[in-house]
Amino acid sequence: MILVTGGLGSIGSHTARALLDLGEPVVLTAHRSSRLPEFLADEPDGRVVVEPLDTADGAAFLDIGKRHDITAVVHLAAARYDLPDPVEYLRADAVGLLNALEAAAKWGVRRFCVASSIAVYLGVDEVPLREDAALPAVAAHQIPVFKKTAELFAALAGEHAGFEAVGLRIGTIWGPLGPPDNPFTPLPRLVSAAVRGEDPDLTPPRPAAFADDRTDLCYVKDCGRAIALLVCADRLTHRTYNVSSGRPVRYGEVAAAINAAVPGAGITLPEGRNPDRPAGTYLDITRLSADTGFEPAYDVERSVADYVAWLRAHDR
Repeated sequence: MILVTGGLGSIGSHTARALLDLGEPVVLTAHRSSRLPEFLADEPDGRVVVEPLDTADGAAFLDIGKRHDITAVVHLAAARYDLPDPVEYLRADAVGLLNALEAAAKWGVRRFCVASSIAVYLGVDEVPLREDAALPAVAAHQIPVFKKTAELFAALAGEHAGFEAVGLRIGTIWGPLGPPDNPFTPLPRLVSAAVRGEDPDLTPPRPAAFADDRTDLCYVKDCGRAIALLVCADRLTHRTYNVSSGRPVRYGEVAAAINAAVPGAGITLPEGRNPDRPAGTYLDITRLSADTGFEPAYDVERSVADYVAWLRAHDR
């Protein structure tokens, strides 16, 4: 079975769905809620197991391996991104990662995939962003600081224990089960407001949106499938992979798709570009496509239509 920590979150649950579609049963850890989304709930007994887990509890982590034969790990669980004290944030994420690595070593897993982020490229000027770019030693925010070191921690532990460590440099993800108030992109707020017939509130601290802003954007179902393909690949030729759609998306393009999917929404964005945002940085996914055959299935129009349908039937 494949263990997915943070397995009931947006990325985790869609990764689980994709793994199941590839024939792999899953163990999903959850710290707070143990409720399965409906797209995981109807699997035959034993195909999906939820294990309550605080990743800071090393003994509880190891006990999972006594109940299940874990062959690979996808470590997505993370501390709250908005913890104000960076030491508290780093401690929480580091302890969880180290416990996951210790468990993976004791279980003798084949592959350990750890969530990294597009944020590790902060300070890299090339476009698109490629995995072989030299990463500047900057410490502008606690998330990229930890994600860079998480890749190194996993690689070191894997070399010692004999498992493959794979860093997942995940782009800007949106879609079902994701928060409408995403601190990194205003686009989920635009969709949510349209579905609920509200004016989109983009006042600070919510990020602003201009028609010509461009962003790396990947629908969560594509993200989950890409991760599942990396977990299950017979052979990988690299140890870091960008996970995204492989192209920049213009905010005006998303607004047009929302207005098409929700008649009368009337989403309009200010013309021009936000001068405080990077000009269209996005992830190159050549490695991912070459080693797994991944190609995005969700363009902007299909993503928005699917997300709108989800929001009409759910709270978020």
